[in-house]
Amino acid sequence: MKATLATCNLNQWALDFQGNCQRIIESIEQAKTAGARYRLGPELEITGYSCQDHFLEEDTQRHSWESLAQIISGGHTEGILCDIGMPVMHKSVRYNCRVFVCDGKILLIRPKIVLAAEGNYREPRWFAAWQKGWTTEPFQLPPEIKELTGNLIVPFGCAVIVTHETILASETCEELFAPHSPHIDLAYNGVEIIANGSGSHHELRKLDTRLSLIRNATEKCGGVYLYANQQGCDGGRLYFDGCATIAQNGHILTQGSQFSINDVEVVTATVNLSDVRSYRGSRMSGAVQASHGVSIPQIHTDFKLTDAENRTVNVTVPKTSLHIHTPEEEIAFGPACWLWDYLRRSEAAGYFIPLSGGSDSGAVATIVGSMCQLVAKAILDDVAHVVRDAEKLFGEACVQTIKTDYSSPEIAAKHLANQLLYTCYMGTTNSSRETRQRAKELAHEIGSYHLNINIDSLVNALRKLFTGITGKTPQFKTEGGSTVENQALQNIQARLRMVISYLLAQTLPWVRNRSGTLLVLGTGNVDEALRGYLTKYDCSSADINPIGSISKTDLRSFLRWAKDNLGYTSLGTILEAPPTAELEPITETYTQTDEEDMGMTYAELSRFGQLRKTHRCGPVNMFEKLVQEWDHLPARDVADKVKRFFRYYAINRHKMTTLTPAYHAESYSPDDNRFDLRQFLYNTRWTWQFRKIDKMLADMDSE
Repeated sequence: MKATLATCNLNQWALDFQGNCQRIIESIEQAKTAGARYRLGPELEITGYSCQDHFLEEDTQRHSWESLAQIISGGHTEGILCDIGMPVMHKSVRYNCRVFVCDGKILLIRPKIVLAAEGNYREPRWFAAWQKGWTTEPFQLPPEIKELTGNLIVPFGCAVIVTHETILASETCEELFAPHSPHIDLAYNGVEIIANGSGSHHELRKLDTRLSLIRNATEKCGGVYLYANQQGCDGGRLYFDGCATIAQNGHILTQGSQFSINDVEVVTATVNLSDVRSYRGSRMSGAVQASHGVSIPQIHTDFKLTDAENRTVNVTVPKTSLHIHTPEEEIAFGPACWLWDYLRRSEAAGYFIPLSGGSDSGAVATIVGSMCQLVAKAILDDVAHVVRDAEKLFGEACVQTIKTDYSSPEIAAKHLANQLLYTCYMGTTNSSRETRQRAKELAHEIGSYHLNINIDSLVNALRKLFTGITGKTPQFKTEGGSTVENQALQNIQARLRMVISYLLAQTLPWVRNRSGTLLVLGTGNVDEALRGYLTKYDCSSADINPIGSISKTDLRSFLRWAKDNLGYTSLGTILEAPPTAELEPITETYTQTDEEDMGMTYAELSRFGQLRKTHRCGPVNMFEKLVQEWDHLPARDVADKVKRFFRYYAINRHKMTTLTPAYHAESYSPDDNRFDLRQFLYNTRWTWQFRKIDKMLADMDSE
């Protein structure tokens, strides 16, 4: 009773119906070539997951059916059972559905039961959850599908598919994470193969949770579990991180890549269904519960999942170890793949980075360097779609040079970086020779087209303009100026760098006799955004930001890893230097540093962010937790730090509404536009809350 099953990672793109359809067809054909008789695809693979409010448009429904018709009419579902994700409207209600197609016939349309509605997910805005339990209703197919398949009516609802030798069914993404997952009832109804087409995004340290749930589902209930996922940037801040997986009886049989620039990756396993029956038969507690479980409708089909030719094929052996990337590797590869998708799909000429010689801009440049290494390796390996995209972006001559003149991805990546990455150090009298040199060395190691300029003349021109208008000349605090003057003079430098960045991004390709413009990359991390430690519309304002949801602590760990694993040894000197904005004059008695400016360490700031967002703490609850957690500090110091954080969070909250769209990587991201929905006008005194903390402090003192 051997069956070869296939699941996949697909790099889909929201509303790219032609491209999405081609990738689905390619995955089906690869599954067939591997001998599979069942193919599972990701959630909403026909449309792309991130269509957002486009799901409300009738065109999206229409083009989804047209795409499905193209897949069926091409004969691609002949000899294979395909589980395809798409939106379907039933009785004027939109559902997120799985469509089972076999031999050109639609067997079942299965709507999602549990919708994702937290964090980045807004599924209830566009879809309804199926509320009618394990039942089906008749669904009338669109006319063009009727003519193509011969089906007039198909079942719509929650049912299982019965083939000649087994029973299979699906659950979708969030349903795996729900407390009472459908796979429990499915297993009790004899379903031996459970499939999950998912749209799950990357977040640092998240993959282990997902794999554990898959393992636990099959260990608890027995059976085969297939997991498919999107992989790549399909149009927004999220990177869908693939890792298509097949598990059986508590063991992972095969695991796809988590980060890849491939458009299609098909993962297969050959399973022995007798092993499922033996495993379940030995667990009598499950048998007792199954005997009084719910009854689920069955859809019978004249189709065999097993194949006589498979008798000589070996059963897939469970993996002895799983491939789970370290957080440093996740930062190296996730944002890099996201940037490649963004570049090739936007058809920009490349990226521009204002390179300061510090750890944040250095991390952004390093991630682009990692991207170049991934792309260069794919070109050297002659990966067809990567070569095609690279030729379109950089020209056939560039790609041919890489193929013929370079043997290692590292050297080829340096050539590629010179074509697409532009960096510029914008110094002032407040900048140090050390940061200038660090920026130059890192740019050289990565291979970017690098400029080194001084912007003092522009800063002084604005200062003189202000004096001419007002008759007053602002001074830095080291020169006797007030806080207002000091901040204004810092912000002049910061905002000028943003203006210059966009000037250079638009014109540097022209300077090199090339077409197109560059995308400006933001260089602010999640902690600084949370604290508001940035100038509004400075270098934090860009087109996209690959590190905007990554903490300073994780970024520094990543740089240590990249120094040893990506070959950028100059990162060592960047790591040795204390983080500084270099916007104030350096004197014998004063050197500006980020942590001193903020009044808190980056480690403390990360913890504030986690408690505020992930643990949903207000000021009082946060103080209660931290006064125990930070027992090395007096309670009054903890209270002062909590108050300082919330005061500056409130003062600077408006900055988060204009944050550059950033790669999502952290559960406490303050991204206002998608992930972290809060008001932006606060009472910055937090009168009630801070008074409560003061009373708690007084009670502690009296004790």
